[in-house]
Amino acid sequence: MKPDFSKGLIPAVIIDHETKDVLMVAYMSEASYQKTLETNETVFYSRSRQELWHKGKTSGNTQRVLSITLDCDQDTLLIEVEKNGPACHTGRESCFFHHVRENHSDQSIDPNIFNTLIEEIKERKIEPKDGSYTNYLFNKGVDKISKKLIEEAGEVIIAAKNKDKEELTLEISDLIYHTFVLMEDTGVELSDVKRELTRRFAKKGNNKGDRKEIKEW
Repeated sequence: MKPDFSKGLIPAVIIDHETKDVLMVAYMSEASYQKTLETNETVFYSRSRQELWHKGKTSGNTQRVLSITLDCDQDTLLIEVEKNGPACHTGRESCFFHHVRENHSDQSIDPNIFNTLIEEIKERKIEPKDGSYTNYLFNKGVDKISKKLIEEAGEVIIAAKNKDKEELTLEISDLIYHTFVLMEDTGVELSDVKRELTRRFAKKGNNKGDRKEIKEW
C-alpha cells in the first residue's frame, strides 16, 4: 500500500521507537518519501526552502527508520525511528515542549514528569539562567554533581531507616533530580537506561556470562 500524494505534500508524524514519544511533524513529497525508503533515514520536503531535506545531514541528528504506517485515508504517515540526537533544532529531544493544557484524573501528577524534568535540565544547559541551581551544578562539573548524588543517597537511607515516608519521598525526588543532571552532564539519555533495563529484564533468570547484578527480578 502506497501513500496518496495526489493532493501534494502529506504530513509525517515522527515518533521515538523506544519511548513512543512524538518527536516532530514534517511534510513529505513523493520524492522525499522515495528517498526515505532508499536511505532508510527520514527525508522531508522543506516548504520554506522548497527542496528535499535530509534530516540530520548538517547537524548529524539523523533518524533511522524502523517502521512506516499509513492512516486510514493513506494521506498521513506515522514513522517510528531510532534517533541519533535531538529531533528539535532547539536542542530538545522533541519539538513538542510547550504545554497548553493537561487534564489528568489526578491533577497532582504529571504522567510525563520525568521527561518534563529532563527537558527543563536540557534547557538550562542550552540557555543558562542567572540564579539557576542546575546551571550552578553544570558550572561546577561532574565532581560536584557526583558529590551531591552521594549526599542525597545518604539522606534517602536515613529517611528510610527513620520510616518517614514524606521525608523519604522528598529525598528520593532530590536523588532523581541530581541523577538526571549527572546524566545530562555526561551525555547519558533516559533511553539508554531504559534500553539497559529492558536488556536485563529480557535476560532475567538466564544471566550466565552477564554482570553479577543481573538477577531474577
